[in-house]
Amino acid sequence: MAFIEVDGKQIELDEDGFVVNPDEWTEAVAIQFAEGEGIKELTEDHWKVIHYLRDYYKQFQVAPMVRKMCKQTGYSLKQIYELFPSGPAKGACKLAGLPKPTGCV
Repeated sequence: MAFIEVDGKQIELDEDGFVVNPDEWTEAVAIQFAEGEGIKELTEDHWKVIHYLRDYYKQFQVAPMVRKMCKQTGYSLKQIYELFPSGPAKGACKLAGLPKPTGCV
């Protein structure tokens, strides 16, 4: 397994670089992941999507379908890709500290 160090704490990652335990996630983890995804700064729009994903995951233990995420956040799929160039699964879910989604999110 791989690890990243954030604020002096080791966070375990899976083979695809996703956080293994979502409870270990912090906003500092998201900021570090953003740099790796080529996102220079996390804006209010980024945080809105990230917090929506985390809240949804806490409630249902699964990432929402992309269509639901777009409807609930008010962002079009095009806007999601503008915010998270690697996409809603690889980018947004990763920054939100969720496990790698299976199937289509």
